[in-house]
Amino acid sequence: MKDVYLFSGFLGSGKTTLLKNIIQQAKEAGLKPAVFMNELGQMNFDSDAVEDGVPLKELLDGCICCTGSEKSEAQIQTLLAEEEFDLLLIETTGAAHPVEALDAIFSPLFAERLNFKGIITVADGKRWLDRGQLSPQIRSLFIEQIRHADLILANKMDLLSEAEQGKVTFELQGLNSSASILQTTHSKVPFSMLEKLTASKKGAVESAPVSKLNLNTRVFPFAKPVKREDFEAWLRALPETVYRIKGYVPLEGDKYPHAFQYAYGMAQWLPEYMKMNTQIVVIGEGIEGVELP
Repeated sequence: MKDVYLFSGFLGSGKTTLLKNIIQQAKEAGLKPAVFMNELGQMNFDSDAVEDGVPLKELLDGCICCTGSEKSEAQIQTLLAEEEFDLLLIETTGAAHPVEALDAIFSPLFAERLNFKGIITVADGKRWLDRGQLSPQIRSLFIEQIRHADLILANKMDLLSEAEQGKVTFELQGLNSSASILQTTHSKVPFSMLEKLTASKKGAVESAPVSKLNLNTRVFPFAKPVKREDFEAWLRALPETVYRIKGYVPLEGDKYPHAFQYAYGMAQWLPEYMKMNTQIVVIGEGIEGVELP
């Protein structure tokens, strides 16, 4: 039996950071993890976070919970047939309903070989406090991801005051009293806490299919390097309905592009030391008019 953990949470909440943390801790414990990642767009920049030697399968340009369920089943079946591993870590897209994802994962073809341990939902504390600014459909999905979790990481607590931290924790506990809640920064949670999880029986599901969320993805390739200040000015002018940007940005004066992450108005730049495909993926609502500077 392979232990299975499903990582849920809205776009930019910190799921990939959690994935990296748990991969490292599992390996330190002498376990071999395998990873299944889902991404809305046609490219998955987050797969770069998975270390060499860790079996990885991906579902791109579709959702594990709806249109991509058959492909998901095939990918997991391939992992089980071709790879040796001890536990399976599944990172859903930020637009996935975790319970619907479970329906796609546990196929009768291999369900008896999987020991589902639980849903870990990463909730961005600041986004939770500002959830009233989200569209009704997105807000409903955000709440569903929390409501069906077995463990909730109230993440990015370092960005909030003590009073705000308390408010977030109290409100999340009120929404899901059966889940444990851990305040985290950079999605840091002991792997031993995950190992103790036992999946609870899931209640009624408020369906939130991706097709009804009005979420779009757009890929922007770079024809030439850009000035960092110009790019950051472009970021500040983006509509609030741009929830996530990731990719590789070529900057003037630098030999290699920078890995770039953007969520909830906050940008993160990381230097790269090799040539990467210079483009970014933008995810959000009503982004048809968004263009690179």
